[in-house]
Amino acid sequence: MMNDPTSPKKDAAERGDADSPLVEVGNVRKSYDAVHALGGVDFHLNPGEVVGLVGHNGAGKSTLMNVLAGTIERSSGSFRVGGREIGAWSAASAQQAGLRCIFQELSLCANLTSAENTRIVHRSLRGLGWRRRARQVIGPVLDEIFPGHGIDLDRKVADLPIGERQMVEIARAFTQTSIKLRAVILDEPTSALGHEATEQLLTHIRRAAGRGIACILITHRLNEILAVCDRTVVMVDGKVVAERATAGLSRAALVELMGSIERPRDRSAGKASSVQAPVIRHAGRDTADLTIDVGKGEIIGFAGLDGHGQRERLRAMFYAARRQREALPGAYVAGDRGSEGVFSLWSIADNLTIRSLNALTRGGMISGAAARKLAETWSERLKVKAPSIDTPIMSLSGGNQQKVLFARALASDAEVIFLDDPMRGVDVGTKQEVYRLSRAEAENGRAFVWYTTELEELTNCERIYVFREGRAVARLEDEAIETGRILQASFGGDHV
Repeated sequence: MMNDPTSPKKDAAERGDADSPLVEVGNVRKSYDAVHALGGVDFHLNPGEVVGLVGHNGAGKSTLMNVLAGTIERSSGSFRVGGREIGAWSAASAQQAGLRCIFQELSLCANLTSAENTRIVHRSLRGLGWRRRARQVIGPVLDEIFPGHGIDLDRKVADLPIGERQMVEIARAFTQTSIKLRAVILDEPTSALGHEATEQLLTHIRRAAGRGIACILITHRLNEILAVCDRTVVMVDGKVVAERATAGLSRAALVELMGSIERPRDRSAGKASSVQAPVIRHAGRDTADLTIDVGKGEIIGFAGLDGHGQRERLRAMFYAARRQREALPGAYVAGDRGSEGVFSLWSIADNLTIRSLNALTRGGMISGAAARKLAETWSERLKVKAPSIDTPIMSLSGGNQQKVLFARALASDAEVIFLDDPMRGVDVGTKQEVYRLSRAEAENGRAFVWYTTELEELTNCERIYVFREGRAVARLEDEAIETGRILQASFGGDHV
């Protein structure tokens, strides 16, 4: 539905010059005391354009998007919408201008349904029957973006799996009522989506661009940038360092612009000379559900379309290890860091050391010096970008929060580490360091059980189990671990 022509106040974008960029900022800066999150950024977005924004964690990407979305105020710099200079800019201003943002940390109200969450961004949904009309607004959009999603719009968001929550948030951003939608910022939108849902979203982004809806895509999955973006902007340390047309740009060239070098894994390195007796043997529900063996020093992967039982099996194995006659020390890195991972009121140090309290106890008391040393060591090893380990964890970017959770597990005495999609929102350089650390820890005897929605990560595994319809249905090892076979097993052998 278009804007009401009788409205006394047209939005800023409509009043502006149609030939001007939809949104344009110049020399934008944002500082938090001595920390400079943005150091003078120039950025623009044209109508119907898809722009990819890449860079390491803490590069300033999310800060810039929050400035555009009006959720944080710039310290200085110019701001234009439709060619018109804008002074004060807020989330309400952005909404009125048809600019929506899908935040890296999901912003849905957990105690409301999907339909009720739609009302939050559409004030025109009011009066008798507004819930029915809200369902009519978000339902068709959800169906268009994610055909066959199976989401109950009247179910509370808190009861939805994280992948479905992400779908609802994405669909809500693309809904329209009384205000015309002009641009959508997507900050790590596929971090909790499986392969099929990701492909559906990328298709929709191009479809929306064809209708004149601009998109900004922030993701560490560089293949997504190359697949749908017209232009790619690279940020480092709060500044734009490169801007390229995406056509003809290779993944290697993009990684080089970011200042990282991806190192392919030598699959012959670090292999055990003989098969180890499993430290975990977890039987399936029936004969069609494979028994999963985890040996000392192995990295085991879970694959398949998201939502087919991987997370449930991972959690079941973690609890089963704790219930063994001689409890096996384990650590669990949750996929939903917001509700199950971080202690939001605590510092980096407190979040990182909470799993290691027994080892840090001296004479019945926790040693503050030992705790600080442990936190400093692992924070440095994972390159957590923060002024100090006393920094509140919620002031970090999502990727840096994820580094702290991974460091918490590695710093513990766990013999087996269970990982639920641990590289969500983590940059390419850090991923390579995490892979290196994981292999080094595995060589020292530590085992990993790793569920990931990123097929490329599975090349770090000695063995993977592919899930379908709640069961582990295929086992692939070593050279058999490749995308075609994984997808074939995921779809029941009918697709490659």
